[in-house]
Amino acid sequence: MQILCVFSPGPRQLIEVQLHLEESACVDAAVQSLKSHPELHAHLQALELALHQKRCHGIWGRTVHSAEILHAGDRLEIYRPLLVDPKFARKQRFKGQGKGRTGLFARRRVGSVAGY
Repeated sequence: MQILCVFSPGPRQLIEVQLHLEESACVDAAVQSLKSHPELHAHLQALELALHQKRCHGIWGRTVHSAEILHAGDRLEIYRPLLVDPKFARKQRFKGQGKGRTGLFARRRVGSVAGY
């Protein structure tokens, strides 16, 4: 059976590896065969870091356990840990845009509270 394994070792980097596994192989077996793949030797430390978090595997965007059975044509995704909380990052970007001059807040009514 053939599956596609996708891993991102860093921002804007993507590694796709085709894996040939036995029928009814689980996610854990795919990860073990992925570790021995020659394309990932340079990124092995980032892969190990990603595998130590709780929910690090997914099949087509759906998080799964390591005992999940794979099927032919599946796309196994290995997620790396977040470095910044997405909500916090969005707030920081919003502050940098100059909220008083752009977007919804470009025109304010006289006497209104800032941000409404």
